[in-house]
Amino acid sequence: MDENNEREFYTLTDEDGNEIEFELIGVTEYKNNTYYAMIPVEDEGKESEDGFTEYVILRAEEDEAGETTLTTLEDDEEFDDVADLFDDMFSEEVDYDAK
Repeated sequence: MDENNEREFYTLTDEDGNEIEFELIGVTEYKNNTYYAMIPVEDEGKESEDGFTEYVILRAEEDEAGETTLTTLEDDEEFDDVADLFDDMFSEEVDYDAK
């Protein structure tokens, strides 16, 4: 994320050709891959049933033309491992002085 705490937004196209705007909330490296955690802007601040904000995880891949694309994770084990990394990262960012 930006060192100046500026928010970063990406417009992504889903498999049906729909454009959806996402906000980047985290980036991590795992097993030589870069992963992005993002929340849809239209759902920003929306919590799941368990009280947590839901986010998507995408893996950066380089195509034949050298362009970076973001792809969904098809492997459940890879998703779980990366989700655990992001969950740990986000739990460390909690501001306990904001009470």
